Amino acid sequence: MNKIRAAITAVGGYVPPDVLTNADLEKMVDTTDEWITTRTGIKERHILKGEGKGVTEMMYHAVSQMLEKNNIDPLEIDFILCSTITGDMIFPASANILADKIGAKNAWGFDLAAACSGFLYGLEVASKMVESGKYKKVLLVGGDKMSSIIDYTDRNTCIIFGDGVGCVMLEPNEEGYGVQDSILHSDGSGRLYLHQKAGGSMKPPTHETIDAREHYVYQEGKTVFKFAVTKMADVTHNVLSRNYMTGDDVDWLVAHQANLRIIDATAQRINLPEDKVLVNIDRYGNTTNGTLPLLLSDFESKFKKGDNLLLSTFGGGFTWGSIWLKWAYDPK
Repeated sequence: MNKIRAAITAVGGYVPPDVLTNADLEKMVDTTDEWITTRTGIKERHILKGEGKGVTEMMYHAVSQMLEKNNIDPLEIDFILCSTITGDMIFPASANILADKIGAKNAWGFDLAAACSGFLYGLEVASKMVESGKYKKVLLVGGDKMSSIIDYTDRNTCIIFGDGVGCVMLEPNEEGYGVQDSILHSDGSGRLYLHQKAGGSMKPPTHETIDAREHYVYQEGKTVFKFAVTKMADVTHNVLSRNYMTGDDVDWLVAHQANLRIIDATAQRINLPEDKVLVNIDRYGNTTNGTLPLLLSDFESKFKKGDNLLLSTFGGGFTWGSIWLKWAYDPK
């Protein structure tokens, strides 16, 4: 019997209809469209509006559309993994809530939190569930309602993040397609430079923490940028080199959409031409756990069976990594 690999067999994505442009932000904080565009590559981002709407609202739309498009019965789903840092509630897990919303009554699941690297970490975990031979249809969802933890008076962070969700279905494959190799890292000392100050068990919510605006994303941009440029580029190169590959063997770079300059640096590190680099940061900003699956969803029609995709990311914590996978199907 051939080795069982976890192959992506379907993808989906969803961003809410309301758009926050750079021009809108010019009216909110001391910034300009030119400043934002030249430093990040972002032109606009989508925001989920409406009382009582959490991240599973977007997850429901992304997953439902994917299931319908690919004629998948939710009762066939064995396991659900949701990569997010903005779950609907502290508990229960958003995976449990999502299972109920889509009618996946035979599935169990949980949430995974690794900041912007969550989807990549989730792909590693979900692929092992498939490779075990026990699970035949594994749903991996990545996304965040970042607007719920962004301070729109802080120009250092509010220009970067948006809301959005992407999802993939993973199934067993014995033809050699699917996840081939991965390198994942973490360094907890990075928590000092990118975190949410209050709201956890170390510093529970109080009137004081709310008044001090400590329930929002805090980031030391220059330090995070420096680490991200180096670590994301290096780990992408390392995955290739240990598999005796070069940029010539890569069909598509699927890089975390946090900053266009970081994406460019990663591509340059492996000598990859611009036409092989997937980019949608201009339209969505940084959707954290949603960036990689949204790229897969947006550019699905470009992928051909057997294409080599290199997924790479960097996130708060610090977390970073890269996964090489072979695409399992031709455009639908």
